[in-house]
Amino acid sequence: MTPRLSLENITRRFGETVANDAISFDVMPGEIFAVLGENGAGKSTLMKIVYGVVRPDAGRIAIDGRALEIDSPAQARSLGIAMVFQHFALFESLTLAENVALGLPPAPLAQVSARMIELSQRYDLEIDPAKRVHDLSVGERQRVEILRALMSSPRLLILDEPTSVLKPQAIERLFVTLERLAADGVSILFISHKLDEIRRLAQRCAVLRAGRLIAIVDPRLESESSLARLMIGADPPAIALHDSPAGASALSVRGLDTTDAAERERWLHDLSFELHCGEIVGIAGVSGNGQAALMAALSGEWTGVKGAIRLFGEDVNALPTLERRRRGLRYVPEERLGHGAVAGLPLRDNAVLTRDELRSGGLVHVGQARRLTRQLIERFAIKVSGPDAAAGGLSGGNLQKFIVAREVEARPRVLLVNQPTWGVDVGAAAAIRNEVIALRKAGSAILVISEDLDELFELCDRLFVMSKGRLSPSVRPGEIGVQEIGRWMSGLWPRAEVVA
Repeated sequence: MTPRLSLENITRRFGETVANDAISFDVMPGEIFAVLGENGAGKSTLMKIVYGVVRPDAGRIAIDGRALEIDSPAQARSLGIAMVFQHFALFESLTLAENVALGLPPAPLAQVSARMIELSQRYDLEIDPAKRVHDLSVGERQRVEILRALMSSPRLLILDEPTSVLKPQAIERLFVTLERLAADGVSILFISHKLDEIRRLAQRCAVLRAGRLIAIVDPRLESESSLARLMIGADPPAIALHDSPAGASALSVRGLDTTDAAERERWLHDLSFELHCGEIVGIAGVSGNGQAALMAALSGEWTGVKGAIRLFGEDVNALPTLERRRRGLRYVPEERLGHGAVAGLPLRDNAVLTRDELRSGGLVHVGQARRLTRQLIERFAIKVSGPDAAAGGLSGGNLQKFIVAREVEARPRVLLVNQPTWGVDVGAAAAIRNEVIALRKAGSAILVISEDLDELFELCDRLFVMSKGRLSPSVRPGEIGVQEIGRWMSGLWPRAEVVA
């Protein structure tokens, strides 16, 4: 049988960095083929080469046995290739329907919208075609990308971290859909850092390390530990135990409400909870159910929200981000570029964006900024040439490590983290989680929002679930299962007035 996709000695360099080093493999018709590797291993670069976003420096690509130079995504789409990016390719000012229509043959928007609604209901992707992209959370944007790819009826579908914002039931439905597509002859290239997903879904898996192909294995015959060892060359760090009792109240929220907000995804309905020193509290839920609004209200990006926000007993509801930061509250946002970091600035400047204590008259000494940046790079093993590298040049996972490192190194009294390990490989994820646990052990109070339920169960002392702007009662991870949490994500929790 002729392979759907053949890669032969694909090589790509960026300056002195070799992102892909003579990589070769085939993907057969109807095969689900996974690509696994650390952050910065070259996975996304390789996929962008197949999709025509990046040109290889050397090597050969063949589609259905025909050697081709894929010069653009438009050409890739004409060949039946669709891709869901980890970093999204959406126009902020356009509606979802308009964005999707751009990648499809000409058709009335009403027809495109109707098809989007049909697919969103079938696959539990929960989107509104009339919304504009700038109003969406990161999770909602990823759902749009998945829908756009499915609507093109692809022959080769590339998925880069597609499940990070889906609830368990939706992930399973997506996998069933992918298996049906494969049964119909569609080839699927699947990138995920979730080893259980790769073992569940893929027939073969290419493992990349530092831009090189290490092995091609059947992941169904491997354990998660053996896959992790292939990927990083060693066992990932063990997660530290954390069972010390919580202390005094650090962050108190009472009656937080934004029901008069202009957009539905910004609504919060009478939220109340307590976060204590020496405690990690998690919030689960499908992205777009009010998590971004909650973080904006707690971090000070929104001020004067109805209700009470107290930080160590002081009412901070009217205080902006800078004043809350000076009182010990720090924040890791879900959107890395533009919110967590400035793409065009070097890391040394990004390192001090939230370090007000290092400023003197609004200025920061360059040598001091470089020293701090080197410390962050070394402590979190961030793969980058040095402090002068632009933030926008880092892989998604390495940029995430940098932003988390910047906030953790400041030793916050309260840390808000939105999606701490989204798009981060298993070794880096373990390192980030251990840093968060170390903060807890030192007495910090930590609030984590994540769509990764395994992460929340591993990290947190208590959990809430957020659905349509409302917060469930709190529960300890050992008292509830993943499937029940999935039901709660639809708002189906016991209705009780509980504030923990």
